[in-house]
Amino acid sequence: GVWRQTRALLFKNCLIKCRTKKSSVQEVLFPLFFLFWLILMSMMHPHRKYEEMANTDLGPLDTSVLMNFVIGYTPPTPMAREIMKKVAFDNFEDGLITEEYLSEEELEEASFLKPSNFVGVVFKDSMSYQLRFHDSIAMSSIYMESR
Repeated sequence: GVWRQTRALLFKNCLIKCRTKKSSVQEVLFPLFFLFWLILMSMMHPHRKYEEMANTDLGPLDTSVLMNFVIGYTPPTPMAREIMKKVAFDNFEDGLITEEYLSEEELEEASFLKPSNFVGVVFKDSMSYQLRFHDSIAMSSIYMESR
């Protein structure tokens, strides 16, 4: 009776201990295995290092591409007008048109009417702004290497 029950309980406790030992070993070894795998994969794909390029003069800007180009901006504050005037006249003698809009909604409507040659600028304050492009203007794709 009692000896048989005690022996069964001891055997049950040994089985439980072996199972938990197996799971605790797995809890330690699986992350180490995945860490080793990640290190191995990063070693197989080394980082690309690009050489430094010397500064070169790019020459004058080709303004023929920007003929009849429209830059719309909002809100029409004195600071925004001054910034857009500098952009239009300091960098381009002719061909660049700036238009002011009272709200972002008007700016979006104008971008739908002139999708091929329109860029919107939304000034958040005197130091920050957002550019708004129509969907038909291709955005630059930026490819970032792993570091």
